[in-house]
Amino acid sequence: MADCGCTPTAVETDAQRRTLWIALCLNAAMFLIETTAGLFASSTGLVADGLDMLTDAAAYAIALAAIGRSSRFKTNAASLSGTLLLLVGLGLLADVTRRILWGGEPEGGWMIGVAGLALAVNVYVLRLLSKQRRDEVHLKAAWIFTRADVIANAAVIAAGVAVLLTGLRYFDLAVGAAIGLYVVREALEILGEARSSRTA
Repeated sequence: MADCGCTPTAVETDAQRRTLWIALCLNAAMFLIETTAGLFASSTGLVADGLDMLTDAAAYAIALAAIGRSSRFKTNAASLSGTLLLLVGLGLLADVTRRILWGGEPEGGWMIGVAGLALAVNVYVLRLLSKQRRDEVHLKAAWIFTRADVIANAAVIAAGVAVLLTGLRYFDLAVGAAIGLYVVREALEILGEARSSRTA
């Protein structure tokens, strides 16, 4: 039946699409800003956060492609999002190891300022997604991505304050590693949601 509430209406679909486009554009912009600032400021945390933004932009693009498609397509889209996120998480952990051996001194002020901007963007996107989130797995995946970013942004800000107060780069390395581990955990959650949808 058309009015059973089982599938999104045309109006809901348009709203989902508009929300995902906004999220995609904002995350793509923040990827460029954060990774550039992270390289300039020698901050593992900012680079990690920026790369996480890139995976978010990819996840939103995948979710956009899934709108109006079959449940199977949406489940596959969520699986792809989770796999991309897992690869980024593992890559971040590898980069932390590299920076422990050969990294420079991070700039705490840059970390705080840029991560603060990223936090504002992600809180806004999270609010938009919360209004559109249904029981559809591809939108749940997008919401999980953004929730992870809010936590990561706050962690980078805290690390930036610690670097400013102590001058020790290990706070930046620790938050980079924590973001990497958190990203891996979120990826496994998304992949678990996708598996559950396949067996439902």
